[in-house]
Amino acid sequence: MAELARSARTETFPRMRLMEYGTIAEDLRSFMEQPPYCHIFSRPARTKAIFDSLQQVEFVHPLLDIYGYFKAHDPYTYRHILTVFALSRLLAQDFFDDRNELSRELAAASNHDFGKICVPLGVHKRSTPLSEHERMQLSHHAAAGYVLLSYYLMDPNHPAAITARDHHERCDGSGYPRGIALQNRVVEIVAVSDMFDALISPRPYRPHSYDLRTAMEELTVLAHKGAVSADVVRALIGCNRKNQPHYTECTLSHEQRGTPPPDNLYLGAIPCSYESDGNPDGDPKA
Repeated sequence: MAELARSARTETFPRMRLMEYGTIAEDLRSFMEQPPYCHIFSRPARTKAIFDSLQQVEFVHPLLDIYGYFKAHDPYTYRHILTVFALSRLLAQDFFDDRNELSRELAAASNHDFGKICVPLGVHKRSTPLSEHERMQLSHHAAAGYVLLSYYLMDPNHPAAITARDHHERCDGSGYPRGIALQNRVVEIVAVSDMFDALISPRPYRPHSYDLRTAMEELTVLAHKGAVSADVVRALIGCNRKNQPHYTECTLSHEQRGTPPPDNLYLGAIPCSYESDGNPDGDPKA
């Protein structure tokens, strides 16, 4: 995989700011006005700082065109990529002091699921359990995204390529595709944001989304197990509270009162093997 990602690229492509491509800026603002994001992004100063930062993110046109593809053919993935991008940028403010470093590193979040362009649309939109072959196709998106971004960014160590490859890895080594113990703060932030948005959003295979309490309890359980960063989950909890305290003022409760939605195929985020419900790693469609 690494050798393929290092393949030489001779073409040159024009670059453009992400927020100036198509209707991305308008669409992102619309997504941020929907619950629960309307509360998470309720502080005007913080929201403005996020958009000011996002305005500096730019990519070559072939990568930008992937946004257009998802908007036209897979609106869920389009929305998911943008909301995870904004949420990751918000959570990262608690962990990075250098704004330039923050903008550079978190640009990676905007491409975390680009490998899904290699997955047949029929797999994305299935409302019934996937076959074993389809599960393997879907879980391949992490490796595919790494190769795709490494090629167009001409750097297999670029934060965007690393994030695409590793956002389904877990801190305890229970994730995929490599089963490594995740130790990259940026990817930890994207991983938690990715799971959170997957839980609270409608999915083709789940007619009802998780309510906010149950989604936070799912992530808290994973943090207690050591699968995801406890600090990042605490930061997410802080963003969902009324006064939005710093993550150091938040605790992880062991109490569980939420109820997963009916007709739910989600089994949890960290089983190592493929489960019969069609979701490797609990929810590879995230």
